[in-house]
Amino acid sequence: MEPLEDNKPKQGVTLYLLFCVFTAVIGSLQFGYNTGVINAPEAELRAFFHNVSLERYGEPFSPNMNTFIWSLSVAIFSVGGMLGSISVSSLVNAFGRRKSIMLSNILAVVGGTLMGLSKLSSSFEMIICGRFVIGVFCGQCTGLVPMYVGEISPTVLRGAFGTLHQLGVVIGILVAQIFGLGRLLGSAELWPLLLGLTALPAVVQVILLPFCTESPRHLLINLNKEEEATAALVRLRGVEDVSDDIREMKEEALKMSMERKVNTLDLFRSSNYRQPILIAIQLQLSQQLSGINAVFYYSTGIFDSANIPNPIYATIGAGVVNTVFTIVSLFLVERAGRRTLHLIGLAGMAVCALIMAISLALVKSNPSLSYLAIVAVFGFVASFEMGPGPIPWFIVAELFSQGPRPAAMAVSGFCNWSANFIVGLSFPKLAELCGPYVFIIFVVLLIYFFIFTYLRVPETKGRTFDEIAQGFARRADPPPGPEADSVDLGKQRDSVPMSPNESAQMVS
Repeated sequence: MEPLEDNKPKQGVTLYLLFCVFTAVIGSLQFGYNTGVINAPEAELRAFFHNVSLERYGEPFSPNMNTFIWSLSVAIFSVGGMLGSISVSSLVNAFGRRKSIMLSNILAVVGGTLMGLSKLSSSFEMIICGRFVIGVFCGQCTGLVPMYVGEISPTVLRGAFGTLHQLGVVIGILVAQIFGLGRLLGSAELWPLLLGLTALPAVVQVILLPFCTESPRHLLINLNKEEEATAALVRLRGVEDVSDDIREMKEEALKMSMERKVNTLDLFRSSNYRQPILIAIQLQLSQQLSGINAVFYYSTGIFDSANIPNPIYATIGAGVVNTVFTIVSLFLVERAGRRTLHLIGLAGMAVCALIMAISLALVKSNPSLSYLAIVAVFGFVASFEMGPGPIPWFIVAELFSQGPRPAAMAVSGFCNWSANFIVGLSFPKLAELCGPYVFIIFVVLLIYFFIFTYLRVPETKGRTFDEIAQGFARRADPPPGPEADSVDLGKQRDSVPMSPNESAQMVS
């Protein structure tokens, strides 16, 4: 049902809201930068491992040992991400949203310092440890940033602001690709600065965060600080009358008070939470198992097959496409809706992956098909950023009310990082065994995720957190009928949502 129009002043986008959102999204930029930064200086890092071995042991590492250390330096980032994401729930419950983001930056400074001083210390172990620590930081960011941004944003703009997390990620990847060029910071002399540069945005964010407000939802629902929550909302919304927001939060707080504390196991045991957590996990898997990282891994080879003189610049071009279509998604998400954009993105990726598989399989007999493969790569990346890229991160925060949200963000983030790790570990071997037909695997997975999204994922556009939670609760309740009449009246009363007036009276 559409909300009734009233004479209250409309809540606009204030400069303070933008300041808080963009300060938080610095963490997303960090995630993207550290995802992409390790690829460019591969040759320089391998040479560094070789030199360290000569200094210590008088002989170089064997090729297999050198490859192992390089692979560990890359993969340990995802292991850290898994641990960081699963710690989000404990972190926000102990320190709140804003302070948790601030504290996590300690890890960014430590990780960046370790990597930045590794060459000076002649220690490849410092690179591995630094990558692990920065992975823990990025794992925390993938839960903390979407949660904080979602909770401070107005309902009508929650999707658009939620997309800014992914925009920060893709800008970070693009910056890493550009800075990683040999003529900039990707040289044999400057690669430690390239890896250690990640400490700088962390320092900037720590300086800015004290000027940002804590999440009003956390202040009111978790800490019962109504005056502080009201003051925060007035600054964020730019209007004095924020009674609607306060009333909605009070109703949610009342329902939370009737429930016991939600932990990770409760997400799977409770019928109210089981559906949304399974949807959240599937959405996160649809992002990582879509093949996007595999395509980026393979893209340089595709561009090389087309005889492009400097394939790295074509890869940067793909990064530009990545960024542009994330911005397009930002403007479309509140018009078309989350579910619709996700479906469009999955369908576009499936078509492009199929074109890549066919054109790469036939490219030897018809070299001109390599250009079709390049178009497919750009189309694949564009489709990803229309839906599967940004939407899984922030829709998880929308599917849950305040109580179970931290645990849900932790579980879904852990699944995302785990899938990322599995793809990174298995794709090179799969590509070796299957050749270009490896993309058929992703076509099948994309079709599955399309069907799942079409059948099971609800549209959350324009709905409050409480309305979304009530929708899942109604699905979990038994249907009305003769059997429902025998349900205990106390339980029946708890399962029926109260009117706003009743809830407000009980809270007051």
